Amino acid sequence: KFVSRFFYSPKSIIITFFLTFSNLFNTQYIFNRKAIFVMEELIQQCKKKDRLAQRRLYEKMANKLYWVCKRYLQHEEDIEEALADTFYTIFTKLDQLNNLEAFEGWAKKITVNQCLMQLRKRDKLKVFLEETSLYQLPAETPTDVESNDIMRLLDYLPEGCKMIFNLFAIEGYPHKEIAQMLSISEGTSKSQVNFARKKLQEMVER
Repeated sequence: KFVSRFFYSPKSIIITFFLTFSNLFNTQYIFNRKAIFVMEELIQQCKKKDRLAQRRLYEKMANKLYWVCKRYLQHEEDIEEALADTFYTIFTKLDQLNNLEAFEGWAKKITVNQCLMQLRKRDKLKVFLEETSLYQLPAETPTDVESNDIMRLLDYLPEGCKMIFNLFAIEGYPHKEIAQMLSISEGTSKSQVNFARKKLQEMVER
């Protein structure tokens, strides 16, 4: 009777839930730590110019960094070139990375810089303020927008506005750094982000 009362009492249910949750949390924590350890070992091998390790790192990161490029570049040849330059920079500057746990953020920052360099080469790194101020929403913007469609809606923004919004809202750069990167004022960066938010809201509500 004692056993029966214990297993079906509210207190026992709470204890069971807590223990189950704790086990799941610990399992996830162990899994994440193991993944981090494996990644750190891989990076250490890449620092030693191990070609197999470099290939494995490329395979792990290529898809993530491809989609970073995709947010800034329209043409596949430009994306491929930026991605190739990104991995070249990663492999040649890995010795400068002291905190291995910061690798992914460091790699994404290199990718963004390579995309901006690619745009400079194509003479496309411009913020079209006059066009932005006169910009009208295209008639073919999608309706019944789901939250996971917001990234797709960015393609309907002017290129300069889209680039600044990506840098601020998605990559997490502060306005001061964006201004330095693009040779614009902080006020311009802020106004472009506000414009993007307004237009995205209009598209969502249509």
